[in-house]
Amino acid sequence: MEDYDLDILLRDAGLDTIAVRGGQRRNAEGEHSEALFLTSSYVFPDAATAAARFSGEEEGNVYSRYTNPTVRNFESRIAALEGGETAVATSSGMAAIMSTFMALLQAGDHVVCSRDVFGTTTVLLNKFFAKFGVEVTFVSLTSQSQWREAVRENTRILFLETPSNPLCEVADLGFLAELAEAVGCLLVVDNCFCTPALQQPLKLGADLVIHSATKYLDGQGRCVGGVVVGRHELLNEVTAFMRAAGPTMSAFNAWVFLKGLETLRLRMEAHSRSAMDLAVWLQQQEGVERVYYAGLDDHPGHDLACRQQRDFGGVLSFCVTGGMESAWKFIDATRLVSLTANLGDAKTTIVHPATTTHSRLSEQERELGGITPNLIRVAVGLEDVADLKTDMERGLGALSGR
Repeated sequence: MEDYDLDILLRDAGLDTIAVRGGQRRNAEGEHSEALFLTSSYVFPDAATAAARFSGEEEGNVYSRYTNPTVRNFESRIAALEGGETAVATSSGMAAIMSTFMALLQAGDHVVCSRDVFGTTTVLLNKFFAKFGVEVTFVSLTSQSQWREAVRENTRILFLETPSNPLCEVADLGFLAELAEAVGCLLVVDNCFCTPALQQPLKLGADLVIHSATKYLDGQGRCVGGVVVGRHELLNEVTAFMRAAGPTMSAFNAWVFLKGLETLRLRMEAHSRSAMDLAVWLQQQEGVERVYYAGLDDHPGHDLACRQQRDFGGVLSFCVTGGMESAWKFIDATRLVSLTANLGDAKTTIVHPATTTHSRLSEQERELGGITPNLIRVAVGLEDVADLKTDMERGLGALSGR
């Protein structure tokens, strides 16, 4: 078989082809599945090569905190899927966020952050980065006036998740990209809920994309990991921090994520289809006050989501009649779905955000973010949707005393 450059071959390939073939480099064994390199270090052919690799004059593996062929395979593939130049894989989604902030911020810098980000991101900025002189202003994800008013001369990053967790609010990435360019800062987008199968923020003007690979990139709740995707010039700084501080993705986890990427679009389509079905059904049920899902026509972000997403994803939230007691009663009555805070799994999960994922926020912060005591989040998996409805009926039955 003739030699060929796989990257060139895949340059105009479709998303599914890249998800299966992207970034693969076979070694002399001719393996068909990606090889798993479980090694901490690498042997050099001679002292001069060792010196050249340590100095950076020559590319090649030095130590698995720095580089690993399996991890590099995953980085290449997710970068291609997102339309980015390169990627840096980390030990978790929060490690990806931390590494990005540590690499690109310094004392005196300012961050504008959506109020609707993952609760731990808020803690990271408020409790830890504040100690190093980084200021942060939190704004409504959907208020263009708040984003405009919040930026300053020392603003370095606009950071957000879209759709948001757990209310599925949608940010206008085109507007935010223009704002970031106008003030000379970076737009960093957490694309965890959509993945590149449904949304590619870099193509909409973002500078960096972040994922918790733990979620949909894996797809089966097996491993923890994160990744940052973007331009070489920005990722070089992130790489430098990651190598020095050590929040590195393990080779085994990277191998698992590679397997997850192969079915990414198929899974995201199935998640979206079932979530839409369940959201419409929940709207019709007595005991449900409101359903939050961008696929619904009455969702405030529906039209925007239609323009910048290919589908609406697998996460929805809803409010039940009553307060926290009612929400807990609903959750405890379910039997099929899993009570766990993770999402992006083949198994449907259910959680009470106010007392779990967003519990470390103050009551005022939860109120501003719409995290009410009666709110329940469901990350719809790959089960038969009819069985999910039956399980939700158990929860509704507990509310009505049936």
